[in-house]
Amino acid sequence: SSGINAEYGDALCVIRCLVKIAGGGAPEVELSIKLAQYAATLSGVESHCIKAFADALEIIPFTLAENAGLPPINIVTELRNRHAEGEAMAGINVKKCCITNITEENVLQPLLVSISAITLASETVRSILKIDDIVNTR
Repeated sequence: SSGINAEYGDALCVIRCLVKIAGGGAPEVELSIKLAQYAATLSGVESHCIKAFADALEIIPFTLAENAGLPPINIVTELRNRHAEGEAMAGINVKKCCITNITEENVLQPLLVSISAITLASETVRSILKIDDIVNTR
């Protein structure tokens, strides 16, 4: 029984690692834009927290551009504009040194990596805010 449970757990882990999403900063910028739009519908501390979280997500494509030797401010600005125009799969193509439809270039990343990074960052921020009694974390 425990052997079957272990194999089942291993199989689930493999499946989670196989699920791929767009890379190149595309999901982070798309999520950032959606969260900023949502934050605009709120008021008070909640609005500020969600907007700050949305802004923080842009660190990922900024760092990607910087590490690729590209001008990060220009690249992230263009990436944000392309997403605002509806190009949800626009991402940083480090091989071509520009922004392209990243899924057409087959630049993918495991969903689990993004989920883990965002979850860990969120939990860290919640802990800090809870310690400082800034926000009632739920």
